[in-house]
Amino acid sequence: MANATATPGTAAEPIPTDALLVQLTLPAGAQALLPALLQHLHSAAPHADRPVHAALSKDHGTLYAYLHFDKRTPVEKSAANALATSLRTKWPLLQDVRVSRLEQVFAIAGASASAKTVFHYTVEMDPESGWMPELSEWYDTEHMPGLATVPGCVSASRFLNHDHGPLSLACYDLVTEETLGSPPWLAIRGTEWSSRMRPRFTNTIRTMFTLLLDSTQRN
Repeated sequence: MANATATPGTAAEPIPTDALLVQLTLPAGAQALLPALLQHLHSAAPHADRPVHAALSKDHGTLYAYLHFDKRTPVEKSAANALATSLRTKWPLLQDVRVSRLEQVFAIAGASASAKTVFHYTVEMDPESGWMPELSEWYDTEHMPGLATVPGCVSASRFLNHDHGPLSLACYDLVTEETLGSPPWLAIRGTEWSSRMRPRFTNTIRTMFTLLLDSTQRN
């Protein structure tokens, strides 16, 4: 469990990185760019045998793409910046292009691990000052293991975003959107510990995405 408290983007040294997160916004009417963009991201992945996980929020046109390393690797900020620059240069219409180094701190298979992922749900937040240790313990020992047991959850994982933040990025691959409102999911969200932790979230961003590309799924 990582008790990171550093401000994203301030680290001068290479950061232990499990994945690069590409975040960008597609302007209205730019959906036709997606096939070429996804192919470019697949080609840019740091290891050909590791998955590329790309998902789009249809409400906001926001794309999140995770480019995984085959093992944790020290990565300098300049490498993330270079990928972001290449995307801006190739597709000037893209907006809010950011590439961040992610450190994975938790991962678990879900109750529906054998099912096809259709949706990708994320919860991003910065912990209130001094609360990172307990928030990490809650996430890793109760919250994410509990949500993973809910039917419809394919997997659950959490990363630290060392560049653009918010710092904590919790990810849930889902079979259906309705999983979030199911009684088992709500029961896990409604525990006493959850009620104490959730007010300690700041800069919270919750987003539901539709999966576009996952090289781990062969259909």
